[in-house]
Amino acid sequence: MPRWLGEEPIEGKAILIVADEGLGDSIQLARYVPMVAARGANVILVVGRALCPLLSGLPGVTKCLSNPPEEWPDFDFHCPISSLPLIFGTRLDTIPSGLSYLPRLPESRVETWKDRLGPHRKLRVGLVWSGNPEHAKDYDRSLPLGDLVPILDLDAQFFSLQKDVRPRDKATLLQHSGIVDLTKQLTDFVETAALISCLDLVITVDTSVAHLAGALGCATWILLPYTPDYRWLLNRDDSPWYPTVRLFRQTATREYASVIERVRAELAAQILARSREADLAV
Repeated sequence: MPRWLGEEPIEGKAILIVADEGLGDSIQLARYVPMVAARGANVILVVGRALCPLLSGLPGVTKCLSNPPEEWPDFDFHCPISSLPLIFGTRLDTIPSGLSYLPRLPESRVETWKDRLGPHRKLRVGLVWSGNPEHAKDYDRSLPLGDLVPILDLDAQFFSLQKDVRPRDKATLLQHSGIVDLTKQLTDFVETAALISCLDLVITVDTSVAHLAGALGCATWILLPYTPDYRWLLNRDDSPWYPTVRLFRQTATREYASVIERVRAELAAQILARSREADLAV
Protein backbone atom coordinates (compact mmCIF):
# COMPACT_ATOMS: atom_id res chain seq x y z
CA MET A 1 0.00 0.00 0.00
CA PRO A 2 1.18 3.57 -0.60
CA ARG A 3 3.23 5.52 1.90
CA TRP A 4 1.55 8.70 3.14
CA LEU A 5 3.61 11.86 3.46
CA GLY A 6 0.76 14.29 3.99
CA GLU A 7 -0.21 15.02 0.39
CA GLU A 8 -3.15 12.68 -0.22
CA PRO A 9 -6.50 13.26 1.54
CA ILE A 10 -7.05 10.60 4.21
CA GLU A 11 -10.58 11.34 5.39
CA GLY A 12 -12.38 8.04 5.81
CA LYS A 13 -9.17 6.10 5.05
CA ALA A 14 -7.35 3.63 7.27
CA ILE A 15 -3.77 4.70 7.93
CA LEU A 16 -1.16 2.53 9.56
CA ILE A 17 1.30 4.55 11.68
CA VAL A 18 4.30 2.37 12.47
CA ALA A 19 7.05 2.96 15.04
CA ASP A 20 10.33 2.79 13.14
CA GLU A 21 12.69 3.88 15.92
CA GLY A 22 13.04 3.23 19.67
CA LEU A 23 10.51 3.37 22.50
CA GLY A 24 11.50 6.89 23.49
CA ASP A 25 11.04 8.11 19.91
CA SER A 26 7.54 6.63 19.85
CA ILE A 27 6.60 8.43 23.07
CA GLN A 28 8.04 11.70 21.79
CA LEU A 29 6.22 11.54 18.44
CA ALA A 30 2.93 10.13 19.73
CA ARG A 31 1.80 13.77 20.10
CA TYR A 32 1.28 13.86 16.32
CA VAL A 33 -1.04 10.85 16.15
CA PRO A 34 -4.23 12.76 17.16
CA MET A 35 -3.34 15.35 14.50
CA VAL A 36 -3.49 12.61 11.86
CA ALA A 37 -6.82 11.41 13.23
CA ALA A 38 -8.12 15.00 13.07
CA ARG A 39 -7.83 14.79 9.29
CA GLY A 40 -10.58 12.20 9.39
CA ALA A 41 -8.42 9.09 9.19
CA ASN A 42 -8.98 5.77 10.88
CA VAL A 43 -5.64 5.46 12.72
CA ILE A 44 -4.07 2.07 13.43
CA LEU A 45 -0.99 2.52 15.61
CA VAL A 46 1.79 -0.09 15.63
CA VAL A 47 4.38 0.37 18.39
CA GLY A 48 6.62 -1.69 20.66
CA ARG A 49 4.68 -4.17 22.76
CA ALA A 50 5.56 -2.41 26.02
CA LEU A 51 3.96 0.81 24.76
CA CYS A 52 0.58 -0.54 23.67
CA PRO A 53 -1.12 -0.14 27.09
CA LEU A 54 0.18 3.44 27.33
CA LEU A 55 -0.60 4.70 23.81
CA SER A 56 -3.76 2.79 22.90
CA GLY A 57 -5.86 5.55 24.50
CA LEU A 58 -4.51 8.36 22.31
CA PRO A 59 -7.39 10.34 20.75
CA GLY A 60 -8.31 8.95 17.34
CA VAL A 61 -6.50 5.61 17.68
CA THR A 62 -8.97 2.91 16.72
CA LYS A 63 -6.52 0.04 17.20
CA CYS A 64 -3.06 -0.27 18.79
CA LEU A 65 -0.95 -3.27 17.85
CA SER A 66 2.44 -4.49 19.00
CA ASN A 67 5.23 -4.34 16.44
CA PRO A 68 5.33 -6.59 14.51
CA PRO A 69 1.68 -7.64 14.77
CA GLU A 70 0.73 -11.28 14.45
CA GLU A 71 -1.43 -10.31 11.50
CA TRP A 72 -1.33 -7.06 9.58
CA PRO A 73 -4.75 -5.37 9.33
CA ASP A 74 -6.22 -3.91 6.17
CA PHE A 75 -5.20 -0.30 5.54
CA ASP A 76 -5.10 2.30 2.75
CA PHE A 77 -1.88 4.14 3.64
CA HIS A 78 1.09 3.61 5.92
CA CYS A 79 3.40 6.13 7.54
CA PRO A 80 6.49 5.78 9.77
CA ILE A 81 5.93 7.65 13.02
CA SER A 82 9.26 9.45 12.53
CA SER A 83 7.89 11.09 9.36
CA LEU A 84 5.09 12.91 11.20
CA PRO A 85 7.16 15.99 12.14
CA LEU A 86 7.98 16.41 8.42
CA ILE A 87 4.35 15.97 7.38
CA PHE A 88 3.21 18.69 9.75
CA GLY A 89 6.04 21.07 8.78
CA THR A 90 7.53 21.15 12.25
CA ARG A 91 9.81 24.01 13.28
CA LEU A 92 11.05 24.80 16.77
CA ASP A 93 8.21 27.24 17.30
CA THR A 94 5.52 24.90 15.93
CA ILE A 95 6.26 21.74 17.91
CA PRO A 96 2.91 20.50 19.29
CA SER A 97 2.62 21.05 23.02
CA GLY A 98 4.69 18.60 25.00
CA LEU A 99 2.87 19.17 28.28
CA SER A 100 0.97 16.07 29.43
CA TYR A 101 -0.20 14.87 26.02
CA LEU A 102 -0.39 11.18 26.93
CA PRO A 103 -3.74 9.51 27.70
CA ARG A 104 -5.04 9.97 31.23
CA LEU A 105 -3.62 7.32 33.56
CA PRO A 106 -6.02 4.92 35.32
CA GLU A 107 -6.77 6.52 38.67
CA SER A 108 -6.69 3.13 40.39
CA ARG A 109 -3.04 2.58 39.40
CA VAL A 110 -2.02 6.06 40.55
CA GLU A 111 -3.76 5.54 43.89
CA THR A 112 -2.02 2.19 44.31
CA TRP A 113 1.35 3.89 43.89
CA LYS A 114 0.44 6.65 46.33
CA ASP A 115 -0.33 3.95 48.91
CA ARG A 116 2.96 2.15 48.21
CA LEU A 117 5.02 5.31 48.60
CA GLY A 118 3.42 6.36 51.87
CA PRO A 119 3.61 9.85 53.43
CA HIS A 120 5.11 12.53 51.19
CA ARG A 121 7.53 14.09 53.69
CA LYS A 122 10.60 14.55 51.47
CA LEU A 123 11.28 15.47 47.86
CA ARG A 124 10.68 12.34 45.77
CA VAL A 125 13.28 11.78 43.06
CA GLY A 126 13.26 9.01 40.45
CA LEU A 127 16.61 7.81 39.06
CA VAL A 128 17.60 6.17 35.76
CA TRP A 129 21.31 5.80 35.04
CA SER A 130 21.52 3.54 31.99
CA GLY A 131 19.64 2.75 28.80
CA ASN A 132 19.58 -0.15 26.38
CA PRO A 133 23.08 -1.71 26.36
CA GLU A 134 22.59 -2.61 22.69
CA HIS A 135 22.17 1.03 21.69
CA ALA A 136 24.97 2.13 19.33
CA LYS A 137 25.95 5.01 21.64
CA ASP A 138 25.28 3.36 24.98
CA TYR A 139 28.90 3.97 26.00
CA ASP A 140 28.23 7.70 25.62
CA ARG A 141 24.86 8.12 27.30
CA SER A 142 24.77 5.53 30.11
CA LEU A 143 26.75 5.74 33.34
CA PRO A 144 27.36 3.43 36.31
CA LEU A 145 25.12 3.93 39.33
CA GLY A 146 28.25 4.71 41.32
CA ASP A 147 28.51 8.04 39.48
CA LEU A 148 25.27 9.17 41.15
CA VAL A 149 26.51 8.44 44.69
CA PRO A 150 27.41 12.14 45.34
CA ILE A 151 23.71 13.10 45.29
CA LEU A 152 22.48 10.24 47.46
CA ASP A 153 23.43 11.89 50.76
CA LEU A 154 20.97 14.73 50.14
CA ASP A 155 17.80 14.84 52.20
CA ALA A 156 15.48 13.44 49.53
CA GLN A 157 13.72 10.14 48.94
CA PHE A 158 15.20 8.37 45.91
CA PHE A 159 13.39 5.77 43.82
CA SER A 160 14.94 3.52 41.19
CA LEU A 161 13.17 3.61 37.83
CA GLN A 162 15.91 1.43 36.35
CA LYS A 163 14.22 -1.66 34.97
CA ASP A 164 17.28 -3.66 33.90
CA VAL A 165 20.11 -3.27 36.39
CA ARG A 166 23.50 -4.24 35.02
CA PRO A 167 25.71 -6.61 37.04
CA ARG A 168 28.16 -3.83 37.90
CA ASP A 169 25.33 -1.78 39.43
CA LYS A 170 23.61 -4.46 41.50
CA ALA A 171 26.18 -4.32 44.29
CA THR A 172 26.02 -0.50 44.37
CA LEU A 173 22.23 -0.62 44.57
CA LEU A 174 22.40 -3.04 47.50
CA GLN A 175 24.92 -0.84 49.30
CA HIS A 176 22.72 2.24 49.14
CA SER A 177 19.56 1.51 51.07
CA GLY A 178 18.49 5.12 50.45
CA ILE A 179 17.35 4.11 46.96
CA VAL A 180 13.91 2.54 47.12
CA ASP A 181 13.67 -0.17 44.46
CA LEU A 182 10.09 -1.00 43.48
CA THR A 183 10.88 -1.88 39.89
CA LYS A 184 9.43 -5.38 40.18
CA GLN A 185 6.04 -3.67 40.13
CA LEU A 186 6.87 -1.81 36.90
CA THR A 187 5.31 -4.35 34.58
CA ASP A 188 4.58 -1.92 31.72
CA PHE A 189 4.88 1.75 30.82
CA VAL A 190 1.53 2.56 32.41
CA GLU A 191 2.85 1.37 35.77
CA THR A 192 6.05 3.38 35.31
CA ALA A 193 4.00 6.43 34.33
CA ALA A 194 1.78 6.01 37.40
CA LEU A 195 4.84 5.90 39.67
CA ILE A 196 6.38 8.94 37.96
CA SER A 197 3.14 10.87 38.46
CA CYS A 198 3.69 10.48 42.22
CA LEU A 199 7.26 11.85 42.13
CA ASP A 200 8.51 15.43 42.27
CA LEU A 201 11.47 14.98 39.92
CA VAL A 202 13.05 12.45 37.58
CA ILE A 203 16.81 12.48 36.99
CA THR A 204 17.71 10.31 34.03
CA VAL A 205 20.09 9.67 31.18
CA ASP A 206 18.82 9.92 27.61
CA THR A 207 16.54 6.91 27.46
CA SER A 208 12.82 6.12 27.13
CA VAL A 209 12.02 7.17 30.72
CA ALA A 210 13.28 10.68 29.88
CA HIS A 211 10.62 10.90 27.17
CA LEU A 212 7.96 9.31 29.36
CA ALA A 213 8.52 11.73 32.23
CA GLY A 214 8.68 14.70 29.87
CA ALA A 215 5.50 13.63 28.08
CA LEU A 216 3.74 13.37 31.47
CA GLY A 217 4.72 16.94 32.30
CA CYS A 218 6.87 15.80 35.24
CA ALA A 219 9.92 17.86 36.19
CA THR A 220 12.74 15.98 34.46
CA TRP A 221 16.51 16.50 34.45
CA ILE A 222 18.30 14.74 31.60
CA LEU A 223 22.03 14.03 31.72
CA LEU A 224 23.45 14.44 28.22
CA PRO A 225 26.76 13.53 26.60
CA TYR A 226 28.85 16.26 24.98
CA THR A 227 27.59 15.21 21.54
CA PRO A 228 23.89 14.54 22.22
CA ASP A 229 21.14 13.05 20.13
CA TYR A 230 19.81 15.56 17.56
CA ARG A 231 16.53 16.19 19.37
CA TRP A 232 18.22 17.90 22.32
CA LEU A 233 19.88 20.48 20.06
CA LEU A 234 22.93 22.41 21.33
CA ASN A 235 23.79 25.30 23.65
CA ARG A 236 20.57 25.31 25.66
CA ASP A 237 19.38 23.78 28.93
CA ASP A 238 15.70 23.52 27.97
CA SER A 239 13.85 21.51 25.34
CA PRO A 240 11.15 22.76 22.96
CA TRP A 241 9.80 19.20 22.94
CA TYR A 242 9.15 19.06 26.69
CA PRO A 243 8.45 22.25 28.71
CA THR A 244 9.26 20.59 32.05
CA VAL A 245 12.68 19.22 31.02
CA ARG A 246 16.07 20.64 32.00
CA LEU A 247 19.21 19.50 30.22
CA PHE A 248 22.50 18.95 32.06
CA ARG A 249 25.18 18.62 29.41
CA GLN A 250 28.72 17.34 29.53
CA THR A 251 31.35 19.97 28.80
CA ALA A 252 34.21 19.49 26.35
CA THR A 253 35.87 17.33 29.02
CA ARG A 254 33.31 14.64 28.14
CA GLU A 255 32.94 13.37 31.71
CA TYR A 256 29.91 13.13 33.99
CA ALA A 257 31.54 14.07 37.31
CA SER A 258 31.09 17.80 36.72
CA VAL A 259 27.55 17.18 35.45
CA ILE A 260 26.69 15.38 38.69
CA GLU A 261 28.19 18.25 40.69
CA ARG A 262 25.80 20.68 38.98
CA VAL A 263 22.88 18.33 39.51
CA ARG A 264 23.77 18.00 43.19
CA ALA A 265 23.89 21.77 43.66
CA GLU A 266 20.54 22.29 41.92
CA LEU A 267 18.93 19.41 43.81
CA ALA A 268 20.20 20.73 47.15
CA ALA A 269 18.67 24.13 46.32
CA GLN A 270 15.30 22.51 45.54
CA ILE A 271 15.35 20.53 48.77
CA LEU A 272 16.11 23.70 50.73
CA ALA A 273 13.33 25.62 48.98
CA ARG A 274 10.84 22.85 49.73
CA SER A 275 11.91 22.83 53.38
CA ARG A 276 11.39 26.58 53.66
CA GLU A 277 7.95 26.34 52.06
CA ALA A 278 7.03 23.63 54.55
CA ASP A 279 8.19 25.83 57.46
CA LEU A 280 6.10 28.74 56.18
CA ALA A 281 3.05 26.51 55.87
CA VAL A 282 3.20 25.51 59.55
